[in-house]
Amino acid sequence: LVFVSQSPCTPSTPADWYRLLIGLPAFCHSPLAPQYINVLVPHARLPVTLPEFCYVLTPPDPPIFCTLLLSLHLLSFWLQINCVTFPLPGEGPEQQLLKPDEWSYCDYFWADKKDPQGTTHVTGFEVLLQKQLKGKQLQKEMAEFIHERIKIEEEYAKNLSKLSLSPLAAQEEGTLGEAWTQLKKSLHDEAEVHLKFSNKLHTEVEKPLLTFRCDNFKKDLKKYDHHIADLRKQLASRFAGVEKARKALADRQKDLEVKTQQLEIKLSNKTEEDIKKARRKSTQAGDDLMRCLDLYNQTQSKWFEEMVTNSMELEKLEVERVEWIQQHLRQYTTLRHETDMFNQSTVEPVDQLLQNVDPAKDRELWVKENKTGDVRPIDLDI
Repeated sequence: LVFVSQSPCTPSTPADWYRLLIGLPAFCHSPLAPQYINVLVPHARLPVTLPEFCYVLTPPDPPIFCTLLLSLHLLSFWLQINCVTFPLPGEGPEQQLLKPDEWSYCDYFWADKKDPQGTTHVTGFEVLLQKQLKGKQLQKEMAEFIHERIKIEEEYAKNLSKLSLSPLAAQEEGTLGEAWTQLKKSLHDEAEVHLKFSNKLHTEVEKPLLTFRCDNFKKDLKKYDHHIADLRKQLASRFAGVEKARKALADRQKDLEVKTQQLEIKLSNKTEEDIKKARRKSTQAGDDLMRCLDLYNQTQSKWFEEMVTNSMELEKLEVERVEWIQQHLRQYTTLRHETDMFNQSTVEPVDQLLQNVDPAKDRELWVKENKTGDVRPIDLDI
C-alpha cells in the first residue's frame, strides 16, 4: 500500500497508523477529529500485510474513516494461522515467556504443525496429548520388560533347584564331601532367593507400572481434547464472522464510493439521500465488525486461558508419571542389590567348608573305614 494524503495529519507510515489505531476509540469521538474520506487508491507497496485497498483521506466523513481504520487495523499487524492470531515478526512489544527457564508446556505449544505425512495440521495441544498417550504406552512396555525379567528369574530358580538335587559326585567323602554337599545345597538356597526376587519384582515393580493410571485415563485425556477442540471450533466460527463482517464493510464502502462518484457527476436529492443511507449502512457495518472482533477476541482469550490451564495440568501429569517410574525402577535396583547380598550369604558356608578341606584328614578317615590290614608282608624263609 502507498499512503496518499491531502492532509498533513494523515499517517504515512505503518508505525504512524499503528499509533493512530491504538488511540482509535478516543480519536473517533474527539472534536479535533479531521473530517476525512473518500477516494479509493488500489496500490500496494509496503513490507507489512495490509488490506488490498487504501483511502486518500479527504473531508468529510469521520464514521467511515473510523470503520476503515478498524478494517485496516484488524488485518495489518497480525497474522492469522488456522484462525489463531499471532503477531507479525518484529511487530509490537516482545513477548515474555509465562514460565521463563522452565521449558514449560504453556510456553511452547501455541502453533499448529503438520503431521508426519504432511497432509493435515496437528494442534499444539494434540501434541501434548500424544505425549501422554505415548508415555502410557512406554510405561506398559517397561512393565512387559520387567515381566520378561521375572520369567528369566523364575526359570533360573527352577533350574538351580533341579540341579541341587543332582546325584552327581554324591559319593564324595570327608571334608571335601561335606563342602560338595553344601555347594549343592547352596544352589537350592540360591534358587529360593531368585524366586523371592521374582515375586517381589512382580508385586513391587511390574504391577505398579501396569496399574498406574489404568482407570479412565484415556477418557480423561479425551475430555481435555474435546474441551480444547470445542474452543478452537468456536474460535474458527468467530473468525469466520469477522471475515464476513470485514467483507460486508468493504462492500458498503465500495457502494458508498460509487454513490459519491455519481453525486459528483450529477447532483440530485435522490443521490444525496442514497449517500446518507450508504453512510449509515457503512457505519452499521463498521459497528458489526467491531462486535464480531470483540467476540473473536473474547473467544481467543478464553481459549488462551484454557490452553494455559490444561497444558499445565498435562505437564503435571507427565512429571508424576516420570517420578512414579523413577521410584519403581529404583525399587528394582534395591531388590537387585538385596538379591546379590542373599546370594552371597548362600555361598559363605561353602567358602567356610572349602577352607576346612584337609586332604590328610580325608585320607585318614578313608583309610580307617576302608583299610584291609596294616601287617606288611615279609620275605619267604626256607
